Amino acid sequence: MPGILIFSENNAIALELVTAGLGLKATMNHSLCAVALSEADATALAAAGADKVVLLTGQDWPEGCAQPIAELAARELAAVILIGGTARGKDIAAKVANELDAGLVTEAQTIEIAEDKLQTTRLKYGGLAVACEATVLPAVVTIAPRTFDKAVAGGGQGQITSLAATGGDPRVKVSELCPIERQGVDIAAAARIVCVGRGLAKKEDLTLAEDLAKALSAEIGCTRGIAEDYHWLPVERYIGISGQNIKAELYLSLGVSGQVQHVAGIRDAKVIVAVDTNEKAPIFAAADYGIVGDLYEVAPLITAALKK
Repeated sequence: MPGILIFSENNAIALELVTAGLGLKATMNHSLCAVALSEADATALAAAGADKVVLLTGQDWPEGCAQPIAELAARELAAVILIGGTARGKDIAAKVANELDAGLVTEAQTIEIAEDKLQTTRLKYGGLAVACEATVLPAVVTIAPRTFDKAVAGGGQGQITSLAATGGDPRVKVSELCPIERQGVDIAAAARIVCVGRGLAKKEDLTLAEDLAKALSAEIGCTRGIAEDYHWLPVERYIGISGQNIKAELYLSLGVSGQVQHVAGIRDAKVIVAVDTNEKAPIFAAADYGIVGDLYEVAPLITAALKK
C-alpha cells in the first residue's frame, strides 16, 4: 500500500517531490508511489527512489489526469498525495482533492506526519507570516518548484507498471499545441542574479546592471514595476509573489526598495546584497550585506573590482 503518491507533469519537479516523499516515507514507513506520463520519466523516478511508478497512458493533456490519479489514490489507499505546484498541478490537485473528499494544502514549504495528521507550513500575507496547519489524512498538497532539492538517481529499482487512463471530459479535445515563446533564461533557476528596481533613472542605465551581471556571470532580474509599468525588461524576469521565486546563490539588488511582495520572492536566496541610497529601505532588513550609496557610483566600482 503506497502511503505517499506523487505527481507532476514536469519531471524535474516530480524528482523534487520524490525528495519530499522520501522524507515522509521515513516517518510513515509506507511505500512511495509516483505517477509518470512517459517511459523516460517513469525510469528516472524509479531510479531516484520511488518504490513504484505508474505510467499513465491514453491521456494527451495533463489536465485530464486528475480523475485517473484520484482513482489510483483511492484504490491504493494513499494517505498523502503530493502534486507539483505548477498552474496545471494546482488545477489537478483541486480536482483530486474534490474527488477524494480530502483536505488540500497549497504551496507547502515543509511537510511531516505527526499525531496521525499531515503537518505543513506555508507563507501567508506575502511572506510576512508562516501558517502552521494540521490536516486530517488523506490530504492533497501542492509544493512549489524548487522547494525541495531534486532526488538523484541512486540505483533505485522501483517497479514500473502501466495504467490506461480512463475518464476525462470527452468534450475537450487537444487540436493544436502552441509553445510559449519565452525571452531569455529561466531567472528562477539562475545561480546569480543582479536585480534592478525603480532606483534606476532610465532604461539606458540598464547597462550598469548588465556590466555588473557580466562580471559576476549573473542574470538580470527586476522588480514588478520595471517589467510591468516601465516595460524595460520581460515579465519573465521580475521577482516577487506574482513573479518568479528565486533560489540563487547570490542576489544583488540595485535601487530596489524591498517591498514585501518582492522580498517574498528572494527569501530563499543564499546571500542577499543590497545597494540603495535610502538607509531605511526595507531591503536592508532582508539583506546579508548592505551598501548605503548611489547605485550609479557603487555598481561601476563593484564591476571594476570584479574585473581585476
